[in-house]
Amino acid sequence: MKPCPYAKKCSGCQLQNLSYDEQLSMKQVKLIKLLGKYGHVEEIIGMEKPYFYRNKIQSAMGIKNGRIISGIYQSVTHKITPVDGCMLEDKCAELIVKTIRDLCPSFKIKAYDLNTGSGFLRHILIRRAFSTGEIMVVLVTTVGDFKSKRSFVNELLRRHPEITTAVWNINNTQTPLMLGEYSEVLYGDGYITDTLCGLSFRISPRSFYQVNPIQTEKLYTLAGEFASLTGKERVIDAYCGTGTIGMTMASRAKEVIGVEINGDAVCDAKENARLNGVKNIKFYNADAGDFMRDMASHREKADVVITDPPRAGCSMQFLRSLISLSPKRIVYISCNPETLARDLGTLVKNGYKVQKIQGVDMFPHTNHVESVVCLKRRIQ
Repeated sequence: MKPCPYAKKCSGCQLQNLSYDEQLSMKQVKLIKLLGKYGHVEEIIGMEKPYFYRNKIQSAMGIKNGRIISGIYQSVTHKITPVDGCMLEDKCAELIVKTIRDLCPSFKIKAYDLNTGSGFLRHILIRRAFSTGEIMVVLVTTVGDFKSKRSFVNELLRRHPEITTAVWNINNTQTPLMLGEYSEVLYGDGYITDTLCGLSFRISPRSFYQVNPIQTEKLYTLAGEFASLTGKERVIDAYCGTGTIGMTMASRAKEVIGVEINGDAVCDAKENARLNGVKNIKFYNADAGDFMRDMASHREKADVVITDPPRAGCSMQFLRSLISLSPKRIVYISCNPETLARDLGTLVKNGYKVQKIQGVDMFPHTNHVESVVCLKRRIQ
């Protein structure tokens, strides 16, 4: 494909100057440099078609030369780079964003200006379930009366009947944050449902859900293989979010416990378990480190712990709790090899041996690289 015309302006794709094979090689070298001291790093798993893979679009609205624009906030300046035809984002969603932008003038809807605080429409969030085709549109505005909301959505649906739900969200903060606390469903159920690893997951506007479903299936399948479950194990899914990883392993485990500090995510996780008829999984709204430390103090055991922390990696408190619980096996899913290398050092010093290391390219054309590591407790 031709190079993206927005690459230098939006700063979202840092590796557009390299061929995809060159990108994979660069990421493989990075993983080896950071993680190779712990064991052999398997060849990174890339995508067959590394374009238009994002199932989630977040388009910022603004005004330039008197015209409404939509696009991406630059990472440094926070100015909006107008974008039509991002090479990573879903094509259907791109067309819907363009339609919304074109409809605004006729409905007297003004785009929001972050610098002055004037205007109404701040962002457009679109999520598409690749397996089911369901589409959610979220119109994020500042505080105000959305008088034309019904007629606006009706016209949008007339032009895009593929949309299955539409939501109005109010964000009254003076920051570029995406979603506010208040939401109102304008059409449909307020959520979409997608299928991943043979399971159905309900996705609401605020739900965490991986943006690259093709690679996510590969990643979760790999994590399940690394867990080496036989049907007898007690598994803890730390940082479980909406329960996706734990539920994909539940059929091969005796019991799965999901722990997540975000209460909204726990509600989604419980609903997802009910939706799929998964009965051997329980979810707790708690800090995962505190939860495991409490388990260890009561002499409770876990055979396998799955951890998928944010980019900052695991806190030292979490790692101490994990070490005190002393599971036989740890499957560490990481979106940041630098913090992964740091955390592996702590675990290796405290009785664990790295068995497998595998990179997965979840975000082609960007610097980001996902990896999954299997650690086994050394016999003491």
